[in-house]
Order: sequence, then C-alpha cells, then structure tokens
Amino acid sequence: MKKRLYLVVLFATVLQGCIRKSYNSIEVEAQPIDAKVVGNILEGPSVLNDSTRFVWGASVIKGDDDRYHMLYSTWECGDSVPAFSNSWVLHSKIAYAVSNYPDRDFKFQQIVLRGRALDGDTSAWDAQMVHNPHIKKFNGKYYLYYGGSKDPGVQPKGSKGETVNKRNRVQQNQCIGVIEFDSFDDLIAGNFKRADKPILTPRTRVKPDNIVNPSPEGTEPKPDNIIVVNPSVVQRPSDGKYLLYFKGNFYNPGWRGVHGVAISDNPAGPFVATDNFVFDIRNEDGTIASGEDPFVWYQPTQKKFYVVLKDFTGKITAGKPGLAILESQDGIKWKRAANSFFMKKQIILKSGDTIKVANLERPQLLINKNGDPQVLYSACSLGSVGRKTDGSTFNVQISLRNKNH
Repeated sequence: MKKRLYLVVLFATVLQGCIRKSYNSIEVEAQPIDAKVVGNILEGPSVLNDSTRFVWGASVIKGDDDRYHMLYSTWECGDSVPAFSNSWVLHSKIAYAVSNYPDRDFKFQQIVLRGRALDGDTSAWDAQMVHNPHIKKFNGKYYLYYGGSKDPGVQPKGSKGETVNKRNRVQQNQCIGVIEFDSFDDLIAGNFKRADKPILTPRTRVKPDNIVNPSPEGTEPKPDNIIVVNPSVVQRPSDGKYLLYFKGNFYNPGWRGVHGVAISDNPAGPFVATDNFVFDIRNEDGTIASGEDPFVWYQPTQKKFYVVLKDFTGKITAGKPGLAILESQDGIKWKRAANSFFMKKQIILKSGDTIKVANLERPQLLINKNGDPQVLYSACSLGSVGRKTDGSTFNVQISLRNKNH
C-alpha cells in the first residue's frame, strides 16, 4: 500500500512539474512547409503569391463556417509602378483570401478595401492607401484594423516639410482605422461600417528636419510620434478594456521604431493613447531597441500577455535579427520571455532544405483555443525587397509546434 501511495505521489509530482514547465513560457518550433523555390520566389500550397501584385502582411481568423479567412496587403507591381519601398506607401490595398485549412491553400477572392481616392474621395484620412490588416472578432462582430494615409500636400516654403516628397508626406501621415462587419459575406458585398475618422492619431510630431506639420520646438515625443501603424488589438480580461498596440517613429538622432498602447471601452474605438512605452528592451546606451510589427495575444492558462515582433538588430532577443517574443503580466510592462528568440529568418521546406530569407516580418498568428500559437503568417522575400518591381514577395504560412507540450 505504501509503495502504491509513493508511486501515486511521485506521478503527481512529475505531472505537476511537467504542467508547470509547459505553462512557464511559449517556445515554438517551425514545421516544414509545402513549397519550393522557383526562380526568386517560393511557390506551393503554403505560400500566397501573385505574379501581378506584391503580396505582404496577412492576418487570419477562423470563421463561423469553420473556414480560414485571410486579409492581406497587396498592390500592383510592374514597370509602371514604383519599386516596393515606394509603392506600398502610395498604392497598398487590402485583399481577401479563404481556405479550408489554416496553413495552406489560401485563394484570392477580391480586393475588399482600398484608398478612398480611388472611389472619388480625396479628402478622406485614408484616401491614398490602406495597409497592414489585423482581423479580430469581439462580441459576435468582426473588426478589421488597418493603417491608412493621405497626402497632406506640398508644405509651405521655409517649413521643416518644405522638401519632403509625396511618398514621405504620405508615410508621415499614417493613422489607424477600423471597419466593422457581421460576416465575410457582408465584407465581400461591401456591407461594413467604415468610419470617417481614424480611431488613433499621433499626438506628437518630433523630428529634427524633413517633417510635415512638426510639433512646437521643445515638445517631448510620445510613443505615438509622427505615425501610428501596425495595429494589434487584444481584450484585457481584468477589466474588459481593449488594448491597441502600435508603432511610432523616433529620431535620436537616427530612426528607430518604438511602441505604445492605446485603450478603449469599445473595439471600434476611439482609443486613447497612454504615455507608456511598451516592448522597451534597451540598448547599451539606454535607447529603445528598434522593432516593429507586433502581434499581441493573451494566454489564459498562464495569465500572461505575449507579443511576437520583428527584431531589427538582434538586441531584443540578445541574439540575431529575427522574430522576438516578450511577455507581460498586465499588458503594459514587458520583459523577455524565457527564450526570447521566437524564429530565425529562414524557411524549412518539406524537401528537407532550409532557405534563408531576406525578409520575414509582419508576423501574425493563429491562436488556438488554449491560447497557444498554431500558425505563423509572415510577409516574406528571398532577396532584399526594397528595389523590387516584379512582385516577387509572398506571404508564408508556417505551422508551429509548441516545444513545451
């Protein structure tokens, strides 16, 4: 009897230790994808590309129909369109694709959102472009968050923005908006609410030079400096409020991406930005390490917030550039996870080959019912993307295995 009791206690102790270990942090392993290299691009079931358009960041949600619905950035390519680094600012649109599977076989359906100037409204805040979609569902409704902008026009002579060209005027004017709809059939039919105003705009515009509509001299820049882009929204369980994470631009003196959080009682906003810098891992000189493209979610078992974001230099992961993961108890104060390196800049193929890529960014995740990452959707390019005109960019869908389970 004592031996049996000892074995039961030992088993319970081991099980408790395993549970504690699995709930201590999130560490994933990328699974091989069904794709192959064709020229300067990947092609296959686990890749979404389009020979007539650039394809970039994508956000996916499982619908009430048990299918997987993808919203992604796309815009025309070719000799008549500027290279990638300029064309995304001037021409980005949001397209819709759908699949029966979370990690493959997404098929383009149609463009669902574009700059309102193409529909005759040049005065709208998102007249020029729409970009970086982020799809969520709250209280039975779908919310598509996105960045948008318009050209504020040539700036007055003698101003700090006098010599800023159209591309950079549009880039410096980015805000965050949302559309609200009941079903993807409604989205396709254009039956959605599109607000006339953004849900979040920058409070400060601090930059030494070449800045449109600068703040008064001596203004202390807030996290939402010059732009607010790359939205990621999560509902906070403790009080039901909605947290909107975003990126702003700092110059001290060189550029770096910083992040902040805005709060609302309603997923449709408006959101009020706080003064908190989030994901603020520091460099040796005390400045914030540069990152962008956050995806935030709440893990209910661990009662933690997590974020995956692009690490430009490797300073966030204390390793090499790639995708980093941080954690937080309250969604405001963040620290490195037990293993802060989420994923290398590489793709593993089912053939066994490992392909190093120049770009693996704009990470968006499909989170399962347990709060664990199931699939990564990432904007990708085999070669440097900035000067591309041929549309050889794509979105890759990578299944993930939780190494702690």
